Amino acid sequence: MDKIIIKDLLVRGIIGINDWERRRAQNILINIVISTDTRRAAETDHINDCVDYSKMSKKVMAHAESAQRLTVEALANDLAKLCLEDENAQKVVVRVEKPGAVRFAESVGVEIERSRDE
Repeated sequence: MDKIIIKDLLVRGIIGINDWERRRAQNILINIVISTDTRRAAETDHINDCVDYSKMSKKVMAHAESAQRLTVEALANDLAKLCLEDENAQKVVVRVEKPGAVRFAESVGVEIERSRDE
């Protein structure tokens, strides 16, 4: 299976369970790998046969900036569902991280994998 990669998409949104986390936006780092078959897109060279990573990135950003989820798990699941709305996406791996959330760690987060046939 071929892969479309969106790497280190940095957005700002409300995420977290603590009162101070709910008061102001913080950095959220998102990585997405979408499994798809790119053969048709390669043959036709047409964007309609591709997973449009530009549109996908914009949808992911808009959701992450507005969702105000309590947990990275919930946000990651939202984003996986959003990615699988694309008819060309068969499987997706989503990683959501909160940079600097834990002292002495560069970031903390979660990585999930979802497929169309689940």
